[in-house]
Formats: sequence, C-alpha cells, structure tokens
Amino acid sequence: MRHPAKMKNYFLLFLITLLTFSCDDEDDGAKTTENDTAKSNIVDTAINTDVLGSLVAALTKADENEDSNLLGALGGEGPFTVFAPTNDAFDNLFADLDGFDSLNDFDTDEEQDLLALILQYHVIAGQELDSEDLSNEQELPTLLGENLTVSLDGGVFVQDATDTDAEVISPDNFTSNGVVHIIDKVLLPQSVIEMLNGDTLVNIVVGAESLSLLEEAVIKADLVETLSGEGPFTVFAPDDNAFAALLDTLGDEYNSLDDFDTVEEIALLTNILLYHVIPNETILEANLEEGGVPTALTDNSLHIIASNDTFFIGDDTDVDANITDTDITASNGVAHIIDKVLLPQTVLDAISAGMSMNLVDIVVGTESLSLLEGAVIAAGLAETLSGDGPFTVFAPTDDAFVALLDILGDDYNSLADFDTQEELDLLTDILLYHVLPQQVLEADLHPGAVPTALMGNSLEVIASGHTFVIGDASDTDANIKDTDILASNGVAHTIDKVLLPQAAIDFVASLREETIVELAQSVNDLSLLVDALIQADAGLVEALQGDGPFTVFAPNNHAFQELFHLLGPEYHGISDFDTPEEKELLTSILLYHVLSGSAIASEGFDGHQQFKTEQGENISVDVRPNGRILIFDKTHDRARVVAADNEASNGVVHIIDKVLLPQEVLDALH
Repeated sequence: MRHPAKMKNYFLLFLITLLTFSCDDEDDGAKTTENDTAKSNIVDTAINTDVLGSLVAALTKADENEDSNLLGALGGEGPFTVFAPTNDAFDNLFADLDGFDSLNDFDTDEEQDLLALILQYHVIAGQELDSEDLSNEQELPTLLGENLTVSLDGGVFVQDATDTDAEVISPDNFTSNGVVHIIDKVLLPQSVIEMLNGDTLVNIVVGAESLSLLEEAVIKADLVETLSGEGPFTVFAPDDNAFAALLDTLGDEYNSLDDFDTVEEIALLTNILLYHVIPNETILEANLEEGGVPTALTDNSLHIIASNDTFFIGDDTDVDANITDTDITASNGVAHIIDKVLLPQTVLDAISAGMSMNLVDIVVGTESLSLLEGAVIAAGLAETLSGDGPFTVFAPTDDAFVALLDILGDDYNSLADFDTQEELDLLTDILLYHVLPQQVLEADLHPGAVPTALMGNSLEVIASGHTFVIGDASDTDANIKDTDILASNGVAHTIDKVLLPQAAIDFVASLREETIVELAQSVNDLSLLVDALIQADAGLVEALQGDGPFTVFAPNNHAFQELFHLLGPEYHGISDFDTPEEKELLTSILLYHVLSGSAIASEGFDGHQQFKTEQGENISVDVRPNGRILIFDKTHDRARVVAADNEASNGVVHIIDKVLLPQEVLDALH
C-alpha cells in the first residue's frame, strides 16, 4: 500500500497539537498555564499530558510507516484545532474493533495507514477554534477531507460518521500553535468505517447507482473475482454516462454492453476494464502525482495530469477524463469515479479497424439528426459528405433546426418550404458552412477562425471556461453537445444551433418586416403600451413605424398597472388620460422611453451610461456583473430589463418592468 509523506506530515501535526497542552490528571484534563502556552506546542503538550498517552502512542505508531511524519507536521506553525481522544477513548475503540486489541496490532503499512486516517480526522488545520468559536451544527473540515459536525445540545459534542457523538470534556487547552479540546471518544470517518466493514471494490460498484454499467461490464468480462481479491487496487470507475458515450461513439451496432457478445469483443471489454485498474497500490486523491502509472493491462499506462488544483486522467485518446468523486475506500483499495471510459491504443486500433460508417451514415443513423439528414438530401450533399474527406461536421440537432424555422417565420414550417432554387442554394450554403475540410477532434480545437467548406467564410472557435463554443455571423454562439463521433471519413460534433453565414443573416433580415409598433402589437404583454401610443394621439405610432433606427424601452402591462396605482384612484386604465393636458403628459412619458438614431442591443450597454431620450431628459443604464440591465429614471425606483434584444426592422425593443418617469412628469404630478 502506498502511503504519501503528506499524510504522515498531517498526522505529525495532529500529534504535536495534542501534546502541547498540559493536564493534571486523566479525569479533569487541566488546561495549560500561560507560561506553558508560550513554550509548548501541541506535540510537547500532549507528551506531557497523562490522559493523552494513547494518542501520543497512536501518532508514534502511525509514524512507523516510513511515509508518515505526523509528529513533525503537528509541531509546525499551525494554527491547528485538535480534538484529542483520552486513553479511555482508545481503550473503548479497541474493544469495538475486531482484530485490534491495542496499538501494537497496527503492525503493517496498511494498518498504520488506517490509523493515520483516523488521527487525521481529529485535526482542523489553519484555524484555532476555541469553544466560543463553535456553533450548533457547524461543519469543520478536517485534514482527512471529511467533515465533523458540532452539536451544542446539552453540552459540546462532536459528531463523526458513527451514531455516537464525542463529548468535549476539557475545552480550550491553548498551545503555541493552536488549541486542543479533549474528547471522550475516538472519531471515525466514513472512509475508515467502509474499510473496517470489509466492502470490496466490487461491493462498492454493485452498490453505486451511477456505476450500474460498470458493474455489468465487470460481470461480462469475468473480473468479479479479480477485483474482489486482496489487492490493493486503485480503480478509476467510469460512470453510466461515460459508458453511454462510449456506446454512442461505437455506433449503431453497440446499443448496450450485451452487444459485446463475441470472444473478440469480450476480450476487448476486458482490456478496457483492466486499463482502469492500478494494481498493488491504494492511491488516494492526496497521493495523486503527475506522471505515468502502469495499469493492470500489461505494458499500458495511464497519465495523471495536474491542472491547477485538480487532476485529469489521460488515456491514449486526445480527451482526458475528469475525476468527479474521489476516495471511495474499500477493504482492498480505493475507487475514483470518472466521466469517461479510458481507452488504450490497442482498443483504439481495434475500433478503428472495425469502423466503416461515413459521416452521412452517422447522420442517417442518429435519431436526433433527422432534420439534418433531410437538409443534406435536399441540398444534394449526401455524395459529397460520403467522400474520402477527411471532414469535420458540426451537426445541428433537430431542436436547432426547429429554432431556425421559428426565426424564419410562418412561411417556413419545415425544410420542404425551401422549394425555390434560391432557397435551396441558401440551404446548401448553410450546410457547407458547418463543414471543415479537415478532421478536428475536440482536443484539437483552439481559439481562432477556421475556414469552412463554404468558400470565403470562416467559423470562430471561442474558448468558454474549460470548453469551446462555435461562433457564426450572428450574435448567438453554438454550444457543442456531443464530441468526437468518429467516422471513416472524419468526425462529427453535435451542436445546439444552426450556424448562419452572413448570406443567411441577410436573408433572415429580409424576412423581418415588423416595425417596432408591429412588434409591440404582436406581444400580448405590451398591449397597454400599444393602447398608450394610440391614446396619446401625438403621432407616436407613425413615428415608431418610420425608418429609425430606434431603441425602445417598452414597459410591460404590469408596469402600467403599477403606474395607475401610483397615480391614484382616478386612473384605472389608459383611457383615463383623456384631457389634452393628460395626453400631453402621457406623450412625455412615452417619449422618455425612446432613444433615436441607433438600435442598441444589450451587448452595446457597458457599465454605467447615460442616454438622452426623445423627451429631452436623460436616463441611466447600468449593467451589473451578473449581466442584469437596470434602467434609472428620475424616481428612486429602477426598471429591470426582463426581455432584451427584440429586433424589429427599424430598431430594437427591450421590455422593462416599470414605466420610466422624467422630472417633467414628476413636477406636473406634484
């Protein structure tokens, strides 16, 4: 079993913390004096405290493992908070453990490692928490990584992973590098309980709902007995989604693990599983180190890759696995859950040799790409995309095509409505815009422009966190959904948007005939705004149907209802603005919502800006860090943009939740 120096250092720190305080006798655990505190750290204090003799012995025993240095760690600067079990607490622990009558029974590396885990669970590093700092149900992160919980019900108690809490019987024993609270029970973390219960790695896989396909694979590959052996093993366990992704990659002939039904396929599955097993080592998360690690598949290694504060697992593909859950301990090793099935080169070669589907075959065989299939056929591109390639296809899903049809309007209810030569040519251009004349796997994506098969047009690969989005000529990027769907003549990545070249953007714009007024008339929640434009009788309807461009902040119906409430009982609706003076007031209000000369989309607002309205007074626009857009008028209340970027032929409309009021109107109302 592998035991890292880090773990030993943590245990040493723990021992030092406990040893720093002094105690008169085992029963009352008296606190250290101020002079003692000035001279003694946690380790020294514990050594000089009779009631903590077993704790000191436990730390010393754990340090017999050459990779452990708990005493040295707990003698460091700290600060530390240590919950220190008494001698009686250790006696009670041995009485409950089968095969352990005293600390002398921890005589192997594995058992000393187990003891180290227990001790590490009693130390909170980086904090000196006295009794006044403890609160009910407070969670305390330990050196082990598992939390303790404080209970103040009838005293001060510490809850571990068992059903019995430890009571603090002597709090606030201060040392030069922290504080020690003496407790009457040895705390046990869940990881240690699982080890003591004897669950093997196979038992853990069987009991984990998210590993049902791994369980099925282990059974099919006849590896149950192997992974139930003494070990120790470290297993990187792919979850069900990872196996589902592998099956998708393999194509229609592999819909479940039942399709691994020949001797060759079962041997292939066995090799895949052995490639996830590190033999003869228990590698906890804290022990992960960058570099190659030999696997149970002879002559094949995995690559542990450091990235900031975490690690990825690399195989012989270009896509690394994320570790999604760590340190699931068993009696014969440890498991870490990952989000990808790891593949060695021998398996990749076997998959490649059996791969005969081209990109068109993949599109035809994928249920969620049925509209793309129809588009390829309608555009006459099936033969082209069945050619040698290699190609990369960004494949829009059916939902993406439905969204495009919605944008195009009522005249386009299906791809069959692309029935003129001009429309078919446009459809061909759109599809070619999704094709790169080279094979680009996910791992090969880099920020920048990428030429497409549509001459003179490029896509933009844009970094977004740890992934990429695809930018076209519009303002909306496409998210990549499924990656690296391999074919004999290239690779496909599914996306959630139909990518549009500038020619398609111009075509969509030519279909948009609604003016701002017509757009408002088509939105139910703007019916009171439309009524107000008419009621003002000041030529506003005609003006907002003009060339523009305009930017309009459009109050919704709820905003007008709030205005009526503000104005008092004489105003129940727009029709109550019925005198010339009231109509003039209403006109001023409406003009205060209009910016002339530009159509400003939401991305055009930046930080805090002021804009002069058609009414003559300014409004302020404030973009918050979370992207929320707020509009400030001359009142103390701000409006919030609830639906931005409603485009019209002569401008843009941003729907807001408040009627904006200029100073002119406020003065008139008062």
